[in-house]
Amino acid sequence: MTSPDKMKILLSKVGLDGHDRGIKVLSQMFRDAGAEVIYLGRYQTAENIAAAALQEDVDVVGLSFLSGEHLFFTRRVLDQLKEKGVGCGLIVGGTIPAADVPLLKEMGAEEVFRPGSKVEDIIRFVEEKVTARRQRQTKR
Repeated sequence: MTSPDKMKILLSKVGLDGHDRGIKVLSQMFRDAGAEVIYLGRYQTAENIAAAALQEDVDVVGLSFLSGEHLFFTRRVLDQLKEKGVGCGLIVGGTIPAADVPLLKEMGAEEVFRPGSKVEDIIRFVEEKVTARRQRQTKR
């Protein structure tokens, strides 16, 4: 059984992007850091990702892209999360052009991790965001 304070993250590929080596490594690194990881795998839809995030009550959804469809699918996932009332954070990673980072953040991505990002930095960022979000929720 998962500890209530254990961070819970859902990681997934969306659309027809089948390149999953990086997200599999990240999944294992989050597990090694003590997080509960739900890895949905490749070829997911925005609807499936949002439904799983709701069902699993995750703290964060992480999307990985190498296909160039990050703007379209990030928007779709964010819309589905909002429609289903899922109050988790969302991070994006992969081969994201620098010019698209501000656009993704304006959409609602908390952070964008481009090639060369260190796994330790990704985990630290997510842990800090989850801790801050939980503290805000506790104060309500």
